[in-house]
Amino acid sequence: MTRLSVNINKIATIRNSRGGNIPDVVQAAINIEKFGAQGITIHPRPDGRHIRYNDVIDLKKVIKTEFNIEGNPTDSFIELVTLVKPEQVTLVPDSHDSITSNAGWNTINNLSFLTSIVKEFKKDDIRVSIFVDPIEEMIEAASKIGADRVELYTEPFATGYIKNRETAIERYIKSAKVAIQCGLGINAGHDLNLINLKYFNQNIPGLLEVSIGHALISDALYFGLEKTVSMYLECLK
Repeated sequence: MTRLSVNINKIATIRNSRGGNIPDVVQAAINIEKFGAQGITIHPRPDGRHIRYNDVIDLKKVIKTEFNIEGNPTDSFIELVTLVKPEQVTLVPDSHDSITSNAGWNTINNLSFLTSIVKEFKKDDIRVSIFVDPIEEMIEAASKIGADRVELYTEPFATGYIKNRETAIERYIKSAKVAIQCGLGINAGHDLNLINLKYFNQNIPGLLEVSIGHALISDALYFGLEKTVSMYLECLK
């Protein structure tokens, strides 16, 4: 079964909009694990507009499944990750003012830079995933960097799914096969939801983990958090 890692950034966004500690992101993470999710994902950004660096420290104390920290490997991000030592770090090339991640790494142009970053995290036995577009050359270069996994950026799949799901998923299948040939594990994330997740999971060979935040937390407004986590897990069977 593909693992479900729930991104809790949106819970922190709601908290920050009012101040105080409601909703409590730490308690939310505890509950999400209790409801069956196999991981918690966060994406702290320098401006602290959702997950804050102190949240990362607090979450590390309570998460019992997999802790996945996403982000652009700035000096402060690297320092945070090496301090916390999560099970996985996902490197994402977003700028400080990006609303959300909207592209994968050019692993060819950034080969030297990413190689040095990966070596730094490997010193602490942290699994490293590289956020990439479904482009075969970028995946091949990711394997040369020394990454353990790639995370396929799935927004284009989600956008094209309703129009023609077979066409939308075609290059993801090809990319997954290349990743397997290169010895890379496969994660995926961005705009996966209750409509498209099952189809994606059934058709991508070697899919190990999906990271889902915005859609899942939004669905929880209608169905409740426990029921929503259960529904997403059902899509991954």
